[in-house]
Amino acid sequence: MTGGRSKAGGRYHLVADVRLDNRGDLAETLGINDAEARTLPDAGFVMRAWERWREACFAHLYGDYAIALWDTAERKLFLARDAVGGRPLHYHRGDGFFAFATMPKGLHALPEVPLAPDAIRTAELLVLMPEWGPRSFFEGVSRVEPGQIVIVDAKEQRAHRHWHPPTTGNDRWQLGDAAEAMRAELDRAVAARLRGGDGRIGAHLSAGLDSSAVAATAARLLAPTNGQVVAFTSVPREGYAGEAPDARIGDEGPLAAKTAALYSNIQHLLIRPDGGSTFDNWDRDFLLHDRPLVNPCNQRWINAINAEAQRRGLKVMLTGAMGNATLSYAGTELLPELAARFRWIALSREIAALAASGSMRWRGGLALAFGPWIPRPLWRALNRHYRGASLDLHAYSAVRPEYVREAQLSQLAEARELDFSYRPRKSARAARLWMLNRIDQANAAKAALAGYGIDLRDPTADRRLIEFCISLPTSLFLRGGQARVLGRHALADRLPPEVLEERRKGYQAVDWHEGLDAGREALRTEISRLEHVPAASQILDLAEMRATLENWPSCEWNVPQVTNKYRLSLLRGGAIGHFLRKASRSNA
Repeated sequence: MTGGRSKAGGRYHLVADVRLDNRGDLAETLGINDAEARTLPDAGFVMRAWERWREACFAHLYGDYAIALWDTAERKLFLARDAVGGRPLHYHRGDGFFAFATMPKGLHALPEVPLAPDAIRTAELLVLMPEWGPRSFFEGVSRVEPGQIVIVDAKEQRAHRHWHPPTTGNDRWQLGDAAEAMRAELDRAVAARLRGGDGRIGAHLSAGLDSSAVAATAARLLAPTNGQVVAFTSVPREGYAGEAPDARIGDEGPLAAKTAALYSNIQHLLIRPDGGSTFDNWDRDFLLHDRPLVNPCNQRWINAINAEAQRRGLKVMLTGAMGNATLSYAGTELLPELAARFRWIALSREIAALAASGSMRWRGGLALAFGPWIPRPLWRALNRHYRGASLDLHAYSAVRPEYVREAQLSQLAEARELDFSYRPRKSARAARLWMLNRIDQANAAKAALAGYGIDLRDPTADRRLIEFCISLPTSLFLRGGQARVLGRHALADRLPPEVLEERRKGYQAVDWHEGLDAGREALRTEISRLEHVPAASQILDLAEMRATLENWPSCEWNVPQVTNKYRLSLLRGGAIGHFLRKASRSNA
């Protein structure tokens, strides 16, 4: 963090963890000359913006930030995070004192802040409830939510949003113009995130549009100055023969290599599993992340990429985690939007085109169009009948059934717009805001920085790119039976045809079960220890986890029933149980 005092007679005191993406625009607006702008830190820009606009300054700040500002005149503390939450910020209000820190561990350094897990928040993660509200995963520790400001004085604290995503847009966009504008937004977002990389940037590179677009754009921008992109692709071990689920790509290496081959300044590295256990680094991950892991088998390859990037001296790693809501948004919510407006002819044409392209059957299109209004019991029955899919919460979660009722998780989920039957969303805007706000990724960014010295930056989560994409009509994303039309059109100038035309999605960590198998005895020990941790035995169905452990599959690990039981329920349950044990300071 950096900090400073204001020029207004020392009235304001600021500490900030910040990377601003619009220093030039701010300098011009605030009247900061070029000589001063070259040496003024980002926190200095934030202070000048606050002195000019006070709370309205956040409309002018673009980038990732967590800010704490003390107003000595009004004796108020202001805590704020950027729109998407690129930096974490936590706080605790105790008896006669208030404390804040980037991570919960900073607060737990104070003897007045007890270390204990928040059982309900942790159970919410176990059932994949969105992380809405100020609660963190620790009792007595709150978080500033993304896009919010918390105002604290001697008597109370209150919070409100400072970022409001657009609700309307321009319906007159033409595909070509929108694609050109999207390219410009992506170029600007990537360029802003190259700062501090010293001309040598790391990037995740998968077979999909998002990370491919980010890596390719970085290579294009760095080429004139002989800069380099070191691109990392997670792939299975050599000789892995297991099959990926239907319509998924188990080995993304070949398609990623197609993108890398277009750019002479991309160095492409394949990251393979080391043959160890999924559980090898859980203690370290707990220390670094200060929260439970929601996807532990993916964290394993993420750690491997970070470690290799650190070994190579990289400082910045670009990702494309939010691309599904921006660059590669599919547009399938066009169907319920047409249904809601009673545009039956347009709806039937779009479903017919989807069926003709092989993207989905007629009944699938009708389910997407009318699913938001189908009663939940009927939606579940239809899924069982036509897809053989169980939408029962306990089919993919290790939560104890009784705890769902005791903690009223279903009611809490409904209040956060989570439907455990996962009916489609009614609009594109609702679907994308759901994607953006579901999981707070900021602790993971700090974990990479603390553990590996890697600054994770996601251009697809750029606020201006998000606002631009949300403002576009959904018909630009889905048309003529093709999804992701705008993204594919916009990225045609920088990605190979094989990537642009691929309709399958990547399946990360297709060999996840080998790490699980290598750690089977470690997991058995963990479950035994969890029996002596009150929070774990209260939340987790440990008896079912033990039974699952004993009924070990011998093949077909990536069929839905096995994946749900072992990758989602058992493995995620073990990871969350480990967090509960460590956060409880248990001696078990």
